Amino acid sequence: MYTKTRNAHWNIEGPDFYSEHKFFETQFEEIDEFIDSVAERIRLLWHYVPATFASFLELTHLTEMSRDINDRQGFIKELTADHESINIHLRENINPLIGKYQDSGTSDFITGLMEQHEKMPWFLRSHLK
Repeated sequence: MYTKTRNAHWNIEGPDFYSEHKFFETQFEEIDEFIDSVAERIRLLWHYVPATFASFLELTHLTEMSRDINDRQGFIKELTADHESINIHLRENINPLIGKYQDSGTSDFITGLMEQHEKMPWFLRSHLK
């Protein structure tokens, strides 16, 4: 998600370039904070953080889009769909963490992360109005 948002920031084109460039910068900075908090949670649970390109590709369910036009509409639609996809995966893990793993702390953490990811598509969709 971070790399895809950074891609939008770097490659956006169009009449609203500067405002969209700054908007995507705000988004990837927030995502960077999410990443750090997830990594810290993983270490708190005495696991090592997957931090290689190979592990990122192995663990992600997101896909890359290639585009001919680097416009706001295309980037925003793709990023919105990705955030919504992440939220589906997060929701699917909330109850198993409580029931199967008896880890209410991580369940609560994921709920908070989900709430942050719910806000991001709202901001993205608002740029299409």
